[in-house]
Amino acid sequence: MGLWLSSPLWLSLAAAITLLGQIAGKKEGWSGFDSFYWSFVTATTVGYGDIRPAKRTSRVIAIVIALLGLTLTGILIAVGVHAASLALAAHDAGAKVR
Repeated sequence: MGLWLSSPLWLSLAAAITLLGQIAGKKEGWSGFDSFYWSFVTATTVGYGDIRPAKRTSRVIAIVIALLGLTLTGILIAVGVHAASLALAAHDAGAKVR
């Protein structure tokens, strides 16, 4: 349920990451797929280094993508922890009834 409720937020973040990656890719002369790949790798803070921005504007966009990616990851982890907490509480309540 938490993932469904938070979906507008994380979908908006994912769309912003993708859009910013395409903007940076266009400035750098990368293909659409390379731009998407780079934005995903940057957002997850993996940073393989096989594709790197050379222009200052693209580097600033990389920083924004990384921050958005950290926010997105934090939201998804928070939803998972909340779901696990609810499941544990339900399990504990069921164990007390027995």
